[in-house]
Amino acid sequence: RRGYSAVVVLGHPKYYPRFGFVPAHTFGLTCEFPSPPEAFMAIELEPRTLRGIRGLVRYLPQFAGVS
Repeated sequence: RRGYSAVVVLGHPKYYPRFGFVPAHTFGLTCEFPSPPEAFMAIELEPRTLRGIRGLVRYLPQFAGVS
């Protein structure tokens, strides 16, 4: 796990749920990139990690040109 307690992804909505990912908006998270809400997902690796956390998720600048 490398010290992470939650993970967010912007990916295919039929692929990531098989690993436990759910739409990130259920945690109050939004993506900085325009995307369908079902494609922006999150998973808590430790229970209740995202409880009370809300807001915009920003990616590293290197991801800005990825399509």
